[in-house]
Amino acid sequence: MTDAQRYDLVVIGSGPAGEKAAAQAAYFGKRVLVIEKAPEPGGAAVHTGTLPSKTLRETAIYLSGHRSRHLYGVTVELDHHAKVAALMQRKDAIAAMESRRIRENLARHDVTYLRGHARFCDPHHVEVDGARVRGDVILVATGSHPRRPADIDFADPRIHDSDEILHIDRLPPSMVILGAGVIGSEYACMFAALGVRVTLVDARPEILPFLDHEIVDRLRVAMEHLGIELRLGQRWGAVRRDGDDVAVELPDGPALRAHDVLFAAGRVGRTAELGLEHAGLAPNARGYLEVDDAYRTAVPHILAAGDVIGFPALASTSMEQGRVAVCRAFGFDYKRSVASLLPYGIYTIPEVSALGLTEDQCRADGTPHVVGRALYRDNARGCITGDVEGITKLVVGAEDRKVLGVHVIGERASELVHIGQAVMQLGGTVDTFIDMVFNFPTLAESYKYAAYECLAALSRD
Repeated sequence: MTDAQRYDLVVIGSGPAGEKAAAQAAYFGKRVLVIEKAPEPGGAAVHTGTLPSKTLRETAIYLSGHRSRHLYGVTVELDHHAKVAALMQRKDAIAAMESRRIRENLARHDVTYLRGHARFCDPHHVEVDGARVRGDVILVATGSHPRRPADIDFADPRIHDSDEILHIDRLPPSMVILGAGVIGSEYACMFAALGVRVTLVDARPEILPFLDHEIVDRLRVAMEHLGIELRLGQRWGAVRRDGDDVAVELPDGPALRAHDVLFAAGRVGRTAELGLEHAGLAPNARGYLEVDDAYRTAVPHILAAGDVIGFPALASTSMEQGRVAVCRAFGFDYKRSVASLLPYGIYTIPEVSALGLTEDQCRADGTPHVVGRALYRDNARGCITGDVEGITKLVVGAEDRKVLGVHVIGERASELVHIGQAVMQLGGTVDTFIDMVFNFPTLAESYKYAAYECLAALSRD
């Protein structure tokens, strides 16, 4: 084994966790190798998930006139024969731009980049298409892929998983989406905005049950306004081609029939082809690697971060996990833990973002609290832009006035939530929003009026 084949850190996967971990270690002088199986770096976040789907979302909003639906009496009609490739012209350009940024970032940090399929030979050695490299520390950041039940024929061109759905060449007239989690709900809104008749099915009685109930209620109304049919509390059965349609069997009532079906119910860790058994590791039943608070696996010098370890499986948290993992592994006096406040950004139409405690959680654990709301329709910027359905909601401790939760639904929710996050991160009280001067007109100003409502509730108590 020559020096050229030895590295302080070997990273398998160049998605958000892998890229940031590699750059972090190299910044502190470590010799780093990144191995990527795909033609370009970036992982699912760049090529099949986060960025492509958000590109489709922006396309859908623009072409459907959704943002201007309350303005000027303008109606925008979309050509339903339009090819998805034409609708997604920016997808490839954005993916190429982000892949180029990742390559440049790794090069700037003197990280060696190697294209190939990595497999463990033993706990310290990895084979990459016949060549062997050694890592004193190895980080597995291979991400996840959609779960594919064996009884669903994904070879059928009308049946899709969430990684391949954007490869369809025409908008279908109708679609059944199985799974009303984050991915299913996002795609339901995007395709509905593009004029596809969407039926969203889930065995659970509610969509996105981890969100504040009031936000979920508003999202359900928005989905129904988009024309989405919600079939909740129903477990689907067989999924099969039936002539020109795909049929989805339901336990009660007739089968659902649609031109296409999207299966969006769960993901599994991308670990099956890594040769983990040669490293003394085994994934859990869902293909994920289990780690401790330093992101160490059962073999301490082998780390794992990002979607490959499961929840929360967000690009934002994956980046921080990768950084923390290498800082802890090499003893850097920097980034010792991932912040406990993790915001959710859900890119439905309208989008949703939240962090901290919900109203229901406070009730359940007996936390004294008050709630304040500010409606976009009462906000000048909301009226100007035609975004009048949104809401900014604060959950505040009744005893210490500290902000316990922030919940936003409406356009730019995933940006707005960070104002509340900053106050919560610093242990601030609801009075902070009262004292702040916001630009006018802005949606951010909604924080002040939600805070006033909280103060009114506190004075009544």
